Amino acid sequence: MRAYQVTTADGIDAVKQVEIDTPTPAADEILVKMKACSLNYRDMLITMGGYVRNDIRPITPLSDGAGEVVSVGASVTDFKPGDRVIGNFFQAWKEGKIDDAGLNSAMGGSIDGVLADYFILKADCTVKIPDYLSYAEAATLPCAATTAWHALVSVGELKAGDTILLLGTGGVSIFGLQIAKALGATVIITSSSDEKLARARELGADHTVNYKTHPDWEEEVLKITNGNGVDNVLEVGGAGTFEKSSACVKPNGTVSLIGILSGLESPSISLMTIFNLIRIQGIYVGSTEMLKQLIATMEAHQIHPQIDKSFPYSQSIDAYQWMAQAKHFGKVVIESED
Repeated sequence: MRAYQVTTADGIDAVKQVEIDTPTPAADEILVKMKACSLNYRDMLITMGGYVRNDIRPITPLSDGAGEVVSVGASVTDFKPGDRVIGNFFQAWKEGKIDDAGLNSAMGGSIDGVLADYFILKADCTVKIPDYLSYAEAATLPCAATTAWHALVSVGELKAGDTILLLGTGGVSIFGLQIAKALGATVIITSSSDEKLARARELGADHTVNYKTHPDWEEEVLKITNGNGVDNVLEVGGAGTFEKSSACVKPNGTVSLIGILSGLESPSISLMTIFNLIRIQGIYVGSTEMLKQLIATMEAHQIHPQIDKSFPYSQSIDAYQWMAQAKHFGKVVIESED
């Protein structure tokens, strides 16, 4: 079968199309024909050898794929050929707290991912796609959407009336916007683009802040909240934004530490983190149970993922290059040409 592999740490040039054997599912696995997959910032880091955990090569990249079940292992009873499915990011984290085995089961990092004609999933970490979602839409959910759900609901215990701060308009933040609004929260979102902020308002954002126009954007967030601060901030920037994000959080609030978009340096912790009793929670995607809960909520509210641009499988490298420009709003998708 055709597949892409990350072969070196030379950036996008490290991603090569190859021919490899089609895998055979073990007793507890299913073989899936890829219909669509999506990119995350993590996938860019993996091409550069900059991913802290699960950095193995050569490896088939991408964690987020949707497809049709082709065959199932001998012990699989919950799935059959023809089912539309997605796999959880971690193929050994079903529920509860993660352990070492779970951490070492990240698709496209420590085990092969989905950028191939066919891919293997563990049956107990696989979820059926709701009828209302296309393959392309479903392919956006395992990493970014589950991360937002973990931060907002599983850890953040989001309730109606909470105020949430989202940084930028990438996949995690836009899913955060859609989830938070569906559950009755007030949402503040930042961007350097007025056009993207306008699109965020169309999706329900209550307040928007252009961080180029307002470089001290934390002060704008505090003005919006009448000095009270937010309940939870999805901190995707890392060291470059952490201090400002922390300044936006109300006493006993949460900083959900998710990303490193501004660099790999560790963020410094201010004393206000202590004096305001702020909880700093690391978020690393989520369990299969979280993915199921997310999908149930999305189906109940008929939430459709925001796809910025879709590329055919043969142009997968172009999808990487588009992602690298950081101009996207929502998700970048690759779709099978079959």
